[in-house]
Amino acid sequence: MDCNEAKRLIEPYLDGELDRAEARALEAHVDGCAECQAVLTQLGQLRHAVRTEAPRYTAPASLRERIREARVEQPARRIAPRRVPAWWRLAAACFFAFIAGSVVTLTWHPGAGRDQVVNDLFASHWRALAANSPVDVVSSDRHTVRPWFAGKLPQAPLVRDFAEQGFPLVGGRIDYAGAQRVPVLVYRHDKHLIDVYLLPESTPAVSSAHREGYSLVWGTLDDQPTAIVSDLDGAELARFKALLDAAR
Repeated sequence: MDCNEAKRLIEPYLDGELDRAEARALEAHVDGCAECQAVLTQLGQLRHAVRTEAPRYTAPASLRERIREARVEQPARRIAPRRVPAWWRLAAACFFAFIAGSVVTLTWHPGAGRDQVVNDLFASHWRALAANSPVDVVSSDRHTVRPWFAGKLPQAPLVRDFAEQGFPLVGGRIDYAGAQRVPVLVYRHDKHLIDVYLLPESTPAVSSAHREGYSLVWGTLDDQPTAIVSDLDGAELARFKALLDAAR
Protein backbone atom coordinates (compact mmCIF):
# COMPACT_ATOMS: atom_id res chain seq x y z
CA MET A 1 0.00 0.00 0.00
CA ASP A 2 1.36 3.43 -0.95
CA CYS A 3 0.69 6.77 0.76
CA ASN A 4 -1.93 7.90 -1.78
CA GLU A 5 -4.07 4.82 -1.18
CA ALA A 6 -3.50 4.99 2.58
CA LYS A 7 -4.64 8.62 2.79
CA ARG A 8 -7.75 7.76 0.79
CA LEU A 9 -8.64 5.02 3.30
CA ILE A 10 -7.94 6.91 6.53
CA GLU A 11 -11.33 8.64 6.77
CA PRO A 12 -13.41 5.47 6.15
CA TYR A 13 -11.07 3.69 8.60
CA LEU A 14 -11.87 6.20 11.35
CA ASP A 15 -15.59 5.76 10.58
CA GLY A 16 -15.30 1.95 10.89
CA GLU A 17 -16.22 1.39 7.22
CA LEU A 18 -13.25 -0.79 6.16
CA ASP A 19 -13.28 -4.55 6.29
CA ARG A 20 -10.70 -6.24 8.48
CA ALA A 21 -8.25 -6.95 5.64
CA GLU A 22 -8.25 -3.32 4.46
CA ALA A 23 -7.97 -2.05 8.04
CA ARG A 24 -4.98 -4.28 8.82
CA ALA A 25 -3.25 -3.29 5.56
CA LEU A 26 -3.72 0.38 6.41
CA GLU A 27 -2.51 -0.13 9.99
CA ALA A 28 0.61 -1.92 8.72
CA HIS A 29 1.37 1.00 6.39
CA VAL A 30 0.70 3.64 9.05
CA ASP A 31 2.99 1.85 11.52
CA GLY A 32 5.93 2.43 9.19
CA CYS A 33 5.00 5.80 7.64
CA ALA A 34 5.37 8.94 9.75
CA GLU A 35 3.55 11.08 7.16
CA CYS A 36 0.41 8.92 7.08
CA GLN A 37 0.55 8.48 10.85
CA ALA A 38 0.47 12.29 11.17
CA VAL A 39 -2.54 12.46 8.82
CA LEU A 40 -4.36 9.80 10.84
CA THR A 41 -3.65 11.63 14.09
CA GLN A 42 -4.70 15.01 12.68
CA LEU A 43 -7.98 13.69 11.30
CA GLY A 44 -8.69 11.92 14.57
CA GLN A 45 -8.04 15.16 16.42
CA LEU A 46 -10.22 17.15 14.05
CA ARG A 47 -13.11 14.70 14.34
CA HIS A 48 -12.83 14.78 18.13
CA ALA A 49 -12.59 18.58 18.24
CA VAL A 50 -15.63 19.12 16.02
CA ARG A 51 -17.71 16.82 18.22
CA THR A 52 -16.57 18.35 21.50
CA GLU A 53 -15.73 22.00 20.76
CA ALA A 54 -17.92 23.16 17.87
CA PRO A 55 -20.83 25.33 19.15
CA ARG A 56 -24.27 23.73 19.20
CA TYR A 57 -27.56 25.59 19.38
CA THR A 58 -31.06 24.33 20.12
CA ALA A 59 -33.92 25.87 18.19
CA PRO A 60 -36.60 27.44 20.44
CA ALA A 61 -39.94 25.67 20.61
CA SER A 62 -41.69 28.68 19.01
CA LEU A 63 -39.52 28.41 15.89
CA ARG A 64 -40.21 24.69 15.58
CA GLU A 65 -43.94 25.38 15.86
CA ARG A 66 -43.82 28.07 13.14
CA ILE A 67 -41.95 25.71 10.82
CA ARG A 68 -44.45 22.95 11.46
CA GLU A 69 -47.37 25.28 10.73
CA ALA A 70 -45.72 26.57 7.58
CA ARG A 71 -45.27 23.02 6.28
CA VAL A 72 -48.94 22.28 6.88
CA GLU A 73 -50.25 25.50 5.31
CA GLN A 74 -48.01 25.70 2.22
CA PRO A 75 -48.16 23.17 -0.64
CA ALA A 76 -44.99 21.33 -1.44
CA ARG A 77 -42.92 22.95 -4.18
CA ARG A 78 -39.59 22.40 -5.77
CA ILE A 79 -36.88 24.65 -4.44
CA ALA A 80 -33.88 25.21 -6.63
CA PRO A 81 -30.65 24.50 -4.80
CA ARG A 82 -28.95 27.67 -3.63
CA ARG A 83 -25.37 28.26 -4.55
CA VAL A 84 -23.19 28.57 -1.46
CA PRO A 85 -21.25 31.86 -1.63
CA ALA A 86 -17.51 31.49 -2.05
CA TRP A 87 -16.85 33.61 1.05
CA TRP A 88 -18.95 31.23 3.16
CA ARG A 89 -17.02 28.20 1.93
CA LEU A 90 -13.76 30.00 2.71
CA ALA A 91 -14.98 30.89 6.21
CA ALA A 92 -15.97 27.28 6.87
CA ALA A 93 -12.59 26.03 5.69
CA CYS A 94 -10.81 28.53 7.95
CA PHE A 95 -12.94 27.46 10.92
CA PHE A 96 -12.08 23.78 10.52
CA ALA A 97 -8.43 24.60 9.91
CA PHE A 98 -8.42 26.61 13.15
CA ILE A 99 -10.01 23.72 15.06
CA ALA A 100 -7.49 21.24 13.64
CA GLY A 101 -4.55 23.46 14.43
CA SER A 102 -5.71 24.25 17.96
CA VAL A 103 -5.83 20.63 19.07
CA VAL A 104 -2.32 19.44 19.89
CA THR A 105 -3.02 16.00 21.34
CA LEU A 106 -6.02 13.71 21.30
CA THR A 107 -7.33 13.37 24.83
CA TRP A 108 -10.14 11.27 26.26
CA HIS A 109 -12.76 13.87 27.12
CA PRO A 110 -16.22 13.12 28.51
CA GLY A 111 -19.37 13.53 26.45
CA ALA A 112 -19.28 13.31 22.67
CA GLY A 113 -15.58 12.39 22.50
CA ARG A 114 -16.14 9.52 24.91
CA ASP A 115 -19.06 8.32 22.78
CA GLN A 116 -16.76 8.27 19.76
CA VAL A 117 -14.28 6.07 21.62
CA VAL A 118 -17.13 3.64 22.33
CA ASN A 119 -18.06 3.66 18.62
CA ASP A 120 -14.43 3.00 17.67
CA LEU A 121 -14.18 0.02 20.03
CA PHE A 122 -17.36 -1.60 18.72
CA ALA A 123 -16.22 -1.04 15.12
CA SER A 124 -12.82 -2.58 15.92
CA HIS A 125 -14.43 -5.67 17.46
CA TRP A 126 -16.74 -6.16 14.48
CA ARG A 127 -13.88 -5.77 12.00
CA ALA A 128 -11.95 -8.44 13.89
CA LEU A 129 -14.91 -10.82 13.77
CA ALA A 130 -15.21 -10.34 10.00
CA ALA A 131 -11.49 -11.01 9.40
CA ASN A 132 -9.91 -14.33 8.57
CA SER A 133 -8.33 -14.22 12.03
CA PRO A 134 -9.23 -11.92 14.94
CA VAL A 135 -5.63 -12.00 16.24
CA ASP A 136 -2.15 -11.14 14.94
CA VAL A 137 -0.38 -13.52 17.31
CA VAL A 138 -2.14 -16.84 17.92
CA SER A 139 -1.19 -18.45 21.20
CA SER A 140 -2.75 -19.60 24.46
CA ASP A 141 0.61 -19.08 26.19
CA ARG A 142 0.82 -15.70 27.91
CA HIS A 143 4.63 -16.00 27.83
CA THR A 144 4.37 -15.92 24.03
CA VAL A 145 1.72 -13.22 23.69
CA ARG A 146 3.28 -10.60 25.97
CA PRO A 147 6.73 -10.64 24.32
CA TRP A 148 5.03 -10.27 20.93
CA PHE A 149 3.82 -6.81 21.99
CA ALA A 150 7.31 -5.77 23.11
CA GLY A 151 8.87 -3.36 20.63
CA LYS A 152 5.54 -2.70 18.93
CA LEU A 153 4.18 -0.59 21.79
CA PRO A 154 5.82 1.60 24.44
CA GLN A 155 4.92 -0.98 27.09
CA ALA A 156 3.90 -4.62 26.75
CA PRO A 157 0.63 -5.30 28.60
CA LEU A 158 0.13 -7.77 31.42
CA VAL A 159 -1.27 -11.00 29.97
CA ARG A 160 -3.24 -13.55 31.95
CA ASP A 161 -4.92 -16.79 30.91
CA PHE A 162 -8.23 -17.87 32.43
CA ALA A 163 -8.55 -21.28 30.79
CA GLU A 164 -9.27 -22.99 34.11
CA GLN A 165 -12.23 -20.66 34.61
CA GLY A 166 -13.57 -21.28 31.08
CA PHE A 167 -12.04 -18.25 29.33
CA PRO A 168 -8.91 -19.43 27.49
CA LEU A 169 -6.51 -16.94 25.92
CA VAL A 170 -6.63 -16.99 22.09
CA GLY A 171 -3.91 -14.43 21.31
CA GLY A 172 -3.51 -10.71 20.77
CA ARG A 173 -3.39 -7.93 18.22
CA ILE A 174 -2.74 -4.20 17.98
CA ASP A 175 -5.67 -2.02 17.00
CA TYR A 176 -6.72 1.62 17.06
CA ALA A 177 -9.15 3.49 19.33
CA GLY A 178 -9.41 6.88 17.67
CA ALA A 179 -5.81 7.73 16.77
CA GLN A 180 -4.39 5.70 19.66
CA ARG A 181 -2.65 2.37 19.03
CA VAL A 182 -3.71 -0.01 21.80
CA PRO A 183 -3.01 -3.66 22.63
CA VAL A 184 -5.94 -6.06 22.45
CA LEU A 185 -6.05 -9.38 24.30
CA VAL A 186 -8.45 -11.90 22.80
CA TYR A 187 -10.21 -14.61 24.82
CA ARG A 188 -12.84 -17.22 24.04
CA HIS A 189 -15.80 -18.62 25.97
CA ASP A 190 -17.56 -21.46 24.13
CA LYS A 191 -18.22 -19.87 20.70
CA HIS A 192 -17.96 -16.29 21.92
CA LEU A 193 -14.90 -14.11 21.37
CA ILE A 194 -13.95 -11.48 23.96
CA ASP A 195 -11.79 -8.48 23.08
CA VAL A 196 -9.97 -6.74 25.94
CA TYR A 197 -8.65 -3.30 24.94
CA LEU A 198 -5.95 -1.89 27.23
CA LEU A 199 -6.43 1.86 27.21
CA PRO A 200 -4.37 4.87 28.36
CA GLU A 201 -4.40 5.42 32.11
CA SER A 202 -6.14 8.78 31.65
CA THR A 203 -9.24 7.07 30.21
CA PRO A 204 -12.24 7.84 32.45
CA ALA A 205 -14.62 5.07 33.47
CA VAL A 206 -18.04 5.46 31.86
CA SER A 207 -21.30 3.55 31.68
CA SER A 208 -21.53 0.26 29.83
CA ALA A 209 -22.85 0.30 26.26
CA HIS A 210 -24.82 -2.10 24.06
CA ARG A 211 -24.99 -2.28 20.25
CA GLU A 212 -26.58 -4.90 18.00
CA GLY A 213 -26.43 -7.66 20.61
CA TYR A 214 -22.88 -6.79 21.73
CA SER A 215 -21.87 -5.24 25.05
CA LEU A 216 -19.00 -3.04 26.19
CA VAL A 217 -18.06 -2.87 29.85
CA TRP A 218 -15.17 -1.05 31.49
CA GLY A 219 -12.74 -2.75 33.84
CA THR A 220 -9.08 -2.90 34.82
CA LEU A 221 -6.11 -5.21 34.36
CA ASP A 222 -3.29 -4.62 36.82
CA ASP A 223 -4.82 -1.18 37.49
CA GLN A 224 -4.79 -0.25 33.77
CA PRO A 225 -8.19 0.76 32.30
CA THR A 226 -9.70 -1.79 29.94
CA ALA A 227 -12.72 -1.98 27.67
CA ILE A 228 -14.23 -5.46 27.26
CA VAL A 229 -16.33 -6.05 24.12
CA SER A 230 -18.23 -9.28 23.46
CA ASP A 231 -21.63 -10.83 22.77
CA LEU A 232 -21.50 -12.83 26.00
CA ASP A 233 -24.61 -12.73 28.14
CA GLY A 234 -24.58 -10.36 31.08
CA ALA A 235 -23.78 -12.92 33.78
CA GLU A 236 -20.81 -14.46 31.93
CA LEU A 237 -19.48 -11.06 30.94
CA ALA A 238 -19.64 -9.94 34.58
CA ARG A 239 -17.81 -13.11 35.65
CA PHE A 240 -15.06 -12.51 33.11
CA LYS A 241 -14.77 -8.86 34.15
CA ALA A 242 -14.34 -9.93 37.79
CA LEU A 243 -11.50 -12.29 36.78
CA LEU A 244 -9.80 -9.53 34.80
CA ASP A 245 -10.17 -6.93 37.55
CA ALA A 246 -8.60 -9.30 40.07
CA ALA A 247 -5.63 -10.26 37.89
CA ARG A 248 -2.20 -9.07 38.98
